[in-house]
Amino acid sequence: MAPPVLPLLAERVRAAVATAFGPEVVAPEPLVLPARDPRHGDYATSAAMALARVLRQPPPALASQLADALEVNDVCEPPTVAGGFVNLRLRPSWLAGRVAGLLGDERAGLEPAAAPVRAVVDYSGPNVAKEMHVGHLRSTIIGDCLANVLELRGHDVLRINHVGDWGTQFGILITHLEEVRPDGEPALGELLDLYREANRRADEDEAFRTRARTRVVDLQSGEETARRRWTAMVAASRTANEVVYDLLGVHGLEERGESSYAGDLADVVAELEAKGLVVVDDGAKCVYVEGFTNKEGDPLPLIVQKADGGYNYATSDLAALRRRVQGDGARVVLYVVDQSQSQHLEMVFAVARRAGWVPDGVAVRHVPFGLVLGEDGKRLRTRSGDNVRLLDLLEEAVERARDFVVARAEERGEPVPDDLEQVARAIGIGALKYADLSASRTSNYVFSFDRMLSLKGNTAPYLQYAHTRMRSILREGGEPPAAAEVLLTEEPELDLAKRLVALGDAVERVVADDAPHHLCGALYELASAFNTFYERCPVLRAPEPARTSRLALCGATARALDVGLDLLGIDAPERL
Repeated sequence: MAPPVLPLLAERVRAAVATAFGPEVVAPEPLVLPARDPRHGDYATSAAMALARVLRQPPPALASQLADALEVNDVCEPPTVAGGFVNLRLRPSWLAGRVAGLLGDERAGLEPAAAPVRAVVDYSGPNVAKEMHVGHLRSTIIGDCLANVLELRGHDVLRINHVGDWGTQFGILITHLEEVRPDGEPALGELLDLYREANRRADEDEAFRTRARTRVVDLQSGEETARRRWTAMVAASRTANEVVYDLLGVHGLEERGESSYAGDLADVVAELEAKGLVVVDDGAKCVYVEGFTNKEGDPLPLIVQKADGGYNYATSDLAALRRRVQGDGARVVLYVVDQSQSQHLEMVFAVARRAGWVPDGVAVRHVPFGLVLGEDGKRLRTRSGDNVRLLDLLEEAVERARDFVVARAEERGEPVPDDLEQVARAIGIGALKYADLSASRTSNYVFSFDRMLSLKGNTAPYLQYAHTRMRSILREGGEPPAAAEVLLTEEPELDLAKRLVALGDAVERVVADDAPHHLCGALYELASAFNTFYERCPVLRAPEPARTSRLALCGATARALDVGLDLLGIDAPERL
């Protein structure tokens, strides 16, 4: 299996820098990037520009020396120099060989990691007794995509759903339920209203708050009736959440509620105390982390045990991180959690490192994301101001996709697909996911069904339709033989081949930046290049050997698009 293009060319440039300027000269990163103007080449290196400041020589002269030392004849045409840049254009013969190597490759040429590790991805994280809402959408699908990519790279991935199922709020809710619903367990849909009622009572009624605190202690100590109520809530929430996960096509999440760490909390605090990290402040046990301050500039503590002896989210998060590294053996831990939790998580990571629970060589990263906005530019909510139920959003996506497929069939005078429901689900859920994943993770994005279901532009239906077009050609023309010779003589053929071999670089960027939009961008460019190729280069009517070569391009592209969409968690139907 061949390496991605950028690392391959970077290694050649690194060797050329050593040859041209001496082994002691450190090559600047990034060494190679895609060229901004395709008229100058496919890739370019600005190494000479950076070295000019060190070697105190004009960039054009250094670029010429670097070009002379570059050994890329097997991959590229002779390098060209423009100012301080060295431009590289891939050889058609090399591209043809790489495309031919993709035929029959189930991984579409995507390489496994050189040193696979255990990776934990924490995502989704709904709360018990509450229905999943639109606020859970981004965490769930971004986390699932990153886990898919890590698995394809060969890492041993543990997908964790850190469910909020513990704490004071359950004492409040159990107390309220025992008084208003003593003889039955309400459905999950009713629990949200009951939860609000319970919180109002807790705000207004001191006697109720006292009873609720007692029930929290009962729950945490295992008292039978409190545990029975709590267990029923957890089960109802899990059942409802599974409906959402099934519709989203998200599987393999291991549910670990906050309750699963309850037995570790005292040990966490005791260990922090033994290491001299705990400071008692107004009765609360705190750890102060250098560099974290409040709005007034005062040191900001991470409270690990409250003055009343109770524990909080920070304690649970520390226990979870300790177990993930020490118990699960994770060497990479990703927290796909909204950006409002950035400071909290950074403090948790810092305390865990000071405690020695996260040693050097273990990467722990917060993967924050922006908001889902309505078309008014504000946080997406219902007309009454409530959070939009995620199940409602998904079902509407499928319904709109169903109408889209039916209307399109009628417009074209074609029969409605026999598998209409399956196609509608693939298009609707795919469109919703892609609209999210194709946006920069850290940015807010505007939710629009009309835009995400369009067959034009950077949308899932555009990619899915391109895939069905490829599969249609292959059904009629036959799958190309694994040893098919690939000939790249027309510009659209060359451009399509370049997009195919660039897919591996996009996956590398997804891993480096925890950012799925890099993959979306590469798949959109690939589909666009295919559509241009389809319009300008006949496949089935072409004479041999062009016909077989173009079928090979179709086969390799279909496989790449299928694999890429699968990494995004999106189905690629054979027909639309």
